[in-house]
Amino acid sequence: MNRIKLTKLSIIENEKGPIMHALKNSDNEFKRFGEIYFSEIYFGKIKGWKRHLRMNMNLIVPQGFVKFVFYDDKLNYFEEYEIGTKNYFRITAPPGLWFAFKGLEKRNLVMNIADIEHDPNESEKKKLLEITYCW
Repeated sequence: MNRIKLTKLSIIENEKGPIMHALKNSDNEFKRFGEIYFSEIYFGKIKGWKRHLRMNMNLIVPQGFVKFVFYDDKLNYFEEYEIGTKNYFRITAPPGLWFAFKGLEKRNLVMNIADIEHDPNESEKKKLLEITYCW
């Protein structure tokens, strides 16, 4: 698949609490700003499957630890990533891929820096069992 980019992010330790980078205007993955939204997911729960038709996503987990699975139905190929405070990366994913994610700690917060605003007609959804994957 290799259309997904994983970028190591920096955490700057501070005596009052860490500063966690997310995305800069100068980063190659930055296309334009649409909106930022957060999605909380509890331990063992799975959200998905969803496919954006136009949205480029920049996914960051500033709290907890989350497993992301991306599926290319044209190539019948899965890619998996586990990111969070213990493995602080940004996943940049283009439109056209199915994705789902699972919470691996008690509370997990996913941030998406999207290049377009939310549009309910811009994505497709499938039930979890419609794409066969062993969680």
